[in-house]
Amino acid sequence: MEKDCIFCKISRKEIPSKMVYADEEVLAFEDINPQAPVHIVIIPKKHIEKTSDITEGDIGLIGKLVFVAQKIAKEKNVSDSGYRLVFNCNKDAGQAVFHIHLHLLGGRKFFWPPG
Repeated sequence: MEKDCIFCKISRKEIPSKMVYADEEVLAFEDINPQAPVHIVIIPKKHIEKTSDITEGDIGLIGKLVFVAQKIAKEKNVSDSGYRLVFNCNKDAGQAVFHIHLHLLGGRKFFWPPG
């Protein structure tokens, strides 16, 4: 883990969060600036800066992020109506925290293109 990464600090419980899921590899918590009624951030506890840094050894971990997202979507009652999963990679795509994270958004209608 990176010492100064905000998501690593959340993972180590040095910064409080409204956690909704945790296991030995993955953590999920409510976004502090929600863009939808349901907005959960799902992170690997392993520090990976951006999706372009994922290695072949990370494939199972990245799949687990998606699996956890669909589990949370069911728990938050947005699975049937629909939800959006978003990875942002680098600044032009909107990545603000350089620790990969998957956004789970739901509870409202979304449009395409997203913006």
